[in-house]
Amino acid sequence: MATFPEKTNSENDRLLLGKDMVFFILKCLISGVLIAAASGVARRYPGAGALIASLPLVSVLGMIWLWMEKPDRLIMSRHAEATFWYVLPSLPMFLLIPRLLRVGVPFWVALMAGCALTIILYLGTTWALTRFGSGS
Repeated sequence: MATFPEKTNSENDRLLLGKDMVFFILKCLISGVLIAAASGVARRYPGAGALIASLPLVSVLGMIWLWMEKPDRLIMSRHAEATFWYVLPSLPMFLLIPRLLRVGVPFWVALMAGCALTIILYLGTTWALTRFGSGS
């Protein structure tokens, strides 16, 4: 009876890397299709596109991907709670950008201002969570 040599660690590592790469590509494709769909719908129906974009699809997909890679309840609960706290400082951007656009500020400037505001609020949130805790 023929015997086959055992796989070496480097062969196992290559197989694992291959599976990880396929999973990574799958995650990118699914996430990209959802973003493209929201953008496509928004061109014809801005309200419906905004609804799709406002759904926590990225957060839900992120939780699914995390769970599939590491099904740990404590990590997931911390991730979900942290996501809540980091959504809050992103919300003012969605009020600032339309206000700036309505008064004639160019889109790219309004977008940069909204992103800058969000970064500042993220830094403040990070500081506050570090100092006061998030309850977990």
